[in-house]
Amino acid sequence: MRSVFLILFYIVTSTVFSQDGISLGVGKIPEELTTGANAVVRLASMEINILSQDKMLIKNKRIVTVLNSNGDSKVGAVYHYDSNNKLKVLEAMVYDAMGKEIKKIKKKDFADVSATDGFSLYTDSRLKYLKYTPVNYPYTVEFTEEYETSFTVGIPGWYPLEGYSVSVEKSIYSVVNNSGIEVSVKTKNLENYKIENKENQYFEATDLKAMKYEAYSPGFSNFSPSVKVALKQFNIEGVGGINNNWQDFGKWINEKLLNNTTHLSEDTLNEIKALTADAETDIEKAKIVYHFVQEKTRYISVQVGIGGWKPMLASDVDRLGYGDCKGLSNYTKALMDAVGIKAYYTIIYGDRDVRSIDSHFSSLQGNHVILCLPQQNNAIWLECTNQTVPFGYIANFTDDRDALVITPEGGEIKHTTVYNTIENLLDSKSKIKVDEAGGFQASITTKSYGTQYYYHERIMRKNHKDQVLHYKNYWSYLNTLQINDYNFNNDKDSIVFTENVVLKASKYATKAGDRLLVQPNFFNRIEDVPPKYSSRELPFEVDRGFVDSDEFEIEIPDTYELEAAFEPISISNKFGSYSASVNTSEGNIIYKRKIQLNKGSYTKEEYDTFRKFWQDVVKYDKSKIVLKPK
Repeated sequence: MRSVFLILFYIVTSTVFSQDGISLGVGKIPEELTTGANAVVRLASMEINILSQDKMLIKNKRIVTVLNSNGDSKVGAVYHYDSNNKLKVLEAMVYDAMGKEIKKIKKKDFADVSATDGFSLYTDSRLKYLKYTPVNYPYTVEFTEEYETSFTVGIPGWYPLEGYSVSVEKSIYSVVNNSGIEVSVKTKNLENYKIENKENQYFEATDLKAMKYEAYSPGFSNFSPSVKVALKQFNIEGVGGINNNWQDFGKWINEKLLNNTTHLSEDTLNEIKALTADAETDIEKAKIVYHFVQEKTRYISVQVGIGGWKPMLASDVDRLGYGDCKGLSNYTKALMDAVGIKAYYTIIYGDRDVRSIDSHFSSLQGNHVILCLPQQNNAIWLECTNQTVPFGYIANFTDDRDALVITPEGGEIKHTTVYNTIENLLDSKSKIKVDEAGGFQASITTKSYGTQYYYHERIMRKNHKDQVLHYKNYWSYLNTLQINDYNFNNDKDSIVFTENVVLKASKYATKAGDRLLVQPNFFNRIEDVPPKYSSRELPFEVDRGFVDSDEFEIEIPDTYELEAAFEPISISNKFGSYSASVNTSEGNIIYKRKIQLNKGSYTKEEYDTFRKFWQDVVKYDKSKIVLKPK
């Protein structure tokens, strides 16, 4: 009888349905949607009703089954709001694996906190979120929100595939335009997925399988489906605007957000003019201004004003000594204006991955602000939130992407600095003395340029203990490594970072009878090969190329001589090149190595060849020479 009861209980509870007809039992999820997934979006439904230039009604329904702890972040039961929003409905239900209700959460039960990002001094944005700690997996959350907003400059877009390791059973996006105002719509990558455009702005996606992250994959937004919508007449906190194109949108930003924000006190104006009085060129003036800002201010996020888009007054930044990217860039612009240097406020996506403002779709975009100094040939771009970065250096965060430059005439899309492969150089030279026991002592000088400057210069900001640890991690294959001395030279004018390190290690060479086997690549080995995939799904790209050039002079004991060395190695293909050689000079061994990885985008079919290139590099970096007694 007990077995029969359990079977009946399973049948009943596993067929519990939501109000939208979604079976809440985990057993009803198709197997192909659970494969490789941490969470399954059972239903994501967003309905946007545009009522007027300053009024939208947004309804969201979201049902997510979380399969394991890695999927907790995909619940998405969060309501973001500020003074523009009027909340009508907010509730959530939690169900167990069978679809049985565990908990019901009403609006008053949601946690309510400031929407700070961890860097904000203050912000007028807040969020309500479901505060639920799961006891067992899997579990399902049904989340409903409905709110009215006057913030029509930012119409939520549709991104049905929400990231790696998340599958989607059904996602619906609907825009109903009752405003009489024309809307712009931009779709991307819909044709590659199970997505239907049933009406003008009604889209439905079904059975989107979870995607697995693959090494060297392009940015997720490059291949995932999306729909973006923008009103051609919008509102932001009572301020109306026109958005027919980027020029219109940029002109509105200049006139409504930036106008009357650059006033500075007479004392500050006199100070900056005195500092730049002897400068012979505009670039020299601009460098003095930039250094002044770096010395005087620090970065703290401040998300208030018109939708968090209006910068602090330059006079406030000057008085307080801090600001966010908007405020600091605007402050720097005000100082540049004061000494006759033309500078433009610039909106951009800041991220390690290269992501551009969509040049073909004017809308509320970007997450960062920098400064553009127009030049006759190439513009100079300034990162105003960093107190140590060299003038004009933007590698690895805002380089090589389209940005929105705000001029008095309107918005203009410009591409930021591209750091070409050969510019991204790491040049190492070392003198090494090997002893009879197989240990060595050495001095190495490394100079880094371009994008590589950023990765090496950071060591200056560490304390002594962490600097030593950095080198031990960097040369982790030297088990007995001892750092005896080091010093740095940071040439910010030429943007070259030099490291001089004195070190030693014992038991480096391997003894084979009376011979010593030595790997002549002491200090710059590539040891890891990109992962192998039985069937790769995505294309791949190298977003920033680089060159490493090494020359090591190896002094061997007087009692030994070189017996055997590998023949010169040379590889060259579309992905890059590699060369290594061993020669002798005045009794010493000269090891030279050079590797170049080219920037580029490639098909998934080329990945195995790319991986083979890396396998060869790893193999040849381990090449050995043989020393024999005289």
